[in-house]
Amino acid sequence: MDTQAMATASISSYAQIQLLQRQAASLLLYQSVLHSDVGNAFLELLQAIRYTDADARGCLHAYGNYFHALANRQHNWEDYLINQIFTAENPFSQLAQQRDFEDLPLALVAAAKHDLQILQSLYECNSAILSEWVQAVAHLPVSPVVWYVEPEDIDTVGLKFSLPHLDNWADAVEDLANYYRQSGTGLFAQYRALRWQGGELIGIPYPDPVKLSTLVGYELQREALLKNTEILLSGEVALHVLLYGSRGAGKSSLVKALLNEYCDRHLRLVEVTKSDLRDLPRIVEQLRGVPQKFIIFVDDLSFEEDDDAFKALKVVLEGNLTARPQNVVVYATSNRRHLIREFFTDRPNPKDQEEINAWDTMQEKLSFSDRFGLTLTFEPADQQTYLKIVNHLASQTDINIDQQDLEYQALQWATRHNGRSGRTARQFIDFFQAELKLFPAENNINNIQS
Repeated sequence: MDTQAMATASISSYAQIQLLQRQAASLLLYQSVLHSDVGNAFLELLQAIRYTDADARGCLHAYGNYFHALANRQHNWEDYLINQIFTAENPFSQLAQQRDFEDLPLALVAAAKHDLQILQSLYECNSAILSEWVQAVAHLPVSPVVWYVEPEDIDTVGLKFSLPHLDNWADAVEDLANYYRQSGTGLFAQYRALRWQGGELIGIPYPDPVKLSTLVGYELQREALLKNTEILLSGEVALHVLLYGSRGAGKSSLVKALLNEYCDRHLRLVEVTKSDLRDLPRIVEQLRGVPQKFIIFVDDLSFEEDDDAFKALKVVLEGNLTARPQNVVVYATSNRRHLIREFFTDRPNPKDQEEINAWDTMQEKLSFSDRFGLTLTFEPADQQTYLKIVNHLASQTDINIDQQDLEYQALQWATRHNGRSGRTARQFIDFFQAELKLFPAENNINNIQS
C-alpha cells in the first residue's frame, strides 16, 4: 500500500471508528457483551487506532492484546459476539424467559432492536478489517497477522433463524426472545453443571462424563430416581431425594449420570457442599423463574448438633411462606441413615432437669431424613452384584480375558483393597486395562501388592 493510499485509508478508518465508538457507547441493554477481556480489547484497539501516536507503539500493543484475547478463547470476533448475545443477562433476556413476546414492554423490545442493529455493525468490523486499519495508521509494509479459527457451530437449539446471515438483526428480536424463553441466559445457558462457591454460582466447564449405561446394579433405585427426574423435567412437582447406603455403591455417580442423560432437556446440576448449605434458600431463589430444571446435589450429607446448615436445608425441604419453585429439587447422598449425629448422652433421662420435651427433640433429629420425599437405600454389594458390575464395565473396554480369570482377579483386588463395591470394580477395571496396555507380558494383576 503506497503512502497516499495509506493516508486515505487512515481518514476513512477514522470516521468509521468514531461511528463504531459512538454506537458501542449507546448500547441500552447489551453493554455486558463488551464487558469482557475480548470486548475491552476490541474497544481499546478502536481507541488506539483513532489516536495513534507518532511511532504507533500503542496501536500495535492494543492489537496484540486483542489478538491474544481472541486466541485465548479460541474464538473469532464474530463467534464471540454471537455467543455473548445468546447468553447475555439483561432486562430483555431475563423478562423474555418468563413472558410471551407479546407481553414484553414495547420500550424493552424497541431497545433490544436498537442494540441488535448496533451489534450487527460491531460484528461486521471483523479482525481482518482491524488489521488493515492498523497497517494503515502504523505505516506497516504488511498487515498484522489476523486471528482466525474455523467458525464453531453456534448452539441454536430452538432458534428459528441464523442471526449472522440476516440483513437486519433487529428483525430477529422475537426469535431471540423465544430462544431466551426456551434456553435461558447467562451461566445456565453456558454450563450444564455449576457449583456454589464463594457466595456465587460458578460454571463447571468439564463435568464428570459418567453415563447411565456404565452403571449396573441397584436397578430398582435407579428406576425410581429416573422416574422422579422425569417428573421434574415435565414441570410437575418432583420429590427431594436422599440416596443412602454403603460407600462406593455409586450413589454420587448415579446423580451425575442424570446430567449427561437429560442435559439436552435443559436439566442442570448445581453442586453445593455441606459447608455452604446455609446459603441454600438464597441459591434456590436464584434458580426460580428460569426455564431450566435444577438438581441441587449435596454429596456426603451429615450434620452436627445445632448446625445452621441443618436449619437451612430444612427450610428448603419443608418450605416456608415463600412458595417452593417447581424447577428445583435436592438430591443428597449420605452413608448415614440418621443424618444428624446422635450420642447416648442425647437420650432423655427422666431425672434430667434440662428439657421438658427432650424426646421430641430427639425424634426431630432422627426423623430429619424423612423430610426427603423419597429415600433410596443402597445395600452393600454382595459377590454376585460386584462381579456383575465388573463384567459390565469390562464389556465396555478392550479387555480380552477369560471371564473366570477376570472374576478371580477382581475378587483378589477387592480383598486387597476396599472391599466389594461399584467404586472398587471401577478402580479394578481402570487399573487392569492400563496394566494390559503397558505391561502385556506380565498380564497378572495378582502380582500387584496393596
